[in-house]
Amino acid sequence: MVLGMGTVFVFLILLVYLTATMSLLVKKFAPVQPSGQKPTGTTLRAEDPTLLAVITAAIHAHREHK
Repeated sequence: MVLGMGTVFVFLILLVYLTATMSLLVKKFAPVQPSGQKPTGTTLRAEDPTLLAVITAAIHAHREHK
């Protein structure tokens, strides 16, 4: 039992150190995105009135269905 618990403890300690090391490496080598740029990719705009109406209607229909 002591051997099993010791093995798990050592594994968890290694996992913590490896995760911290990976985090440091990502911060060091990942490209920094300037704060003035928006993220690339498709994003939903909450200001779009058609999209807002469709979402509202879908939520209303879902709640009425129950």
